[in-house]
Amino acid sequence: MASLKQHILEKRALENGFAFKFPGTDDVLDELIAFVKTERECCVFFTFTISVSGDKSETWLELTGADGVKEFITSELGF
Repeated sequence: MASLKQHILEKRALENGFAFKFPGTDDVLDELIAFVKTERECCVFFTFTISVSGDKSETWLELTGADGVKEFITSELGF
């Protein structure tokens, strides 16, 4: 998780969560997939959307959910 946080290039607030921009490298994509696989086991209230550019310039993770998710992301995940 700490490694993933250091790769965040941009953070955008969404109505029901956040979008995070990461470098489009394969290593970062692998970390994002591992993060999603882990978090979906304990946090069934999250919706995860990963968008990958074909030219490997960027990858976006949208972390969204119901009311209270934004606060949870900030306080519990530190994002």
